[in-house]
Amino acid sequence: MRIAIGSDHGGYRLKQKVIEFLKETGIEYKDFGCYSCESVDYPDFALPVAKAVASGEYDRGILICGTGIGISIAANKVKGIRAALCHDCFSAKASRQHNDANILAMGERVIGQGLAIEIVKTWLASKFEGGRHERRVRKIMEIEKEES
Repeated sequence: MRIAIGSDHGGYRLKQKVIEFLKETGIEYKDFGCYSCESVDYPDFALPVAKAVASGEYDRGILICGTGIGISIAANKVKGIRAALCHDCFSAKASRQHNDANILAMGERVIGQGLAIEIVKTWLASKFEGGRHERRVRKIMEIEKEES
């Protein structure tokens, strides 16, 4: 599995912890920035991660900002992206099983590092169930076609 990861300044420290986890578990990743706690704009990092996932260059993405809200909204503007904002393991698992989420968004100012790593583990291990959920995901994709 190949992961695209990015953050703004509000998510930088948590992103570094997630990167440590990815390294320790041998998961391939690319860090799309930012690279410090200096103030930046989250769309500038959400967009390249979302495009890398939508193109198939990376299997999934992880985005982190202060709350996870802004960066997930920006990522969801990219056709083919289903970014899920998750601050608990149940939501992370459901986002994969029911929504086939391809980007996980989190907020550094909302959750602690330990919980964040558990969320990432859960999200990466969970698989899309298909079935009745497939129909719903297709309907989301149809909305994207109508809007383009």
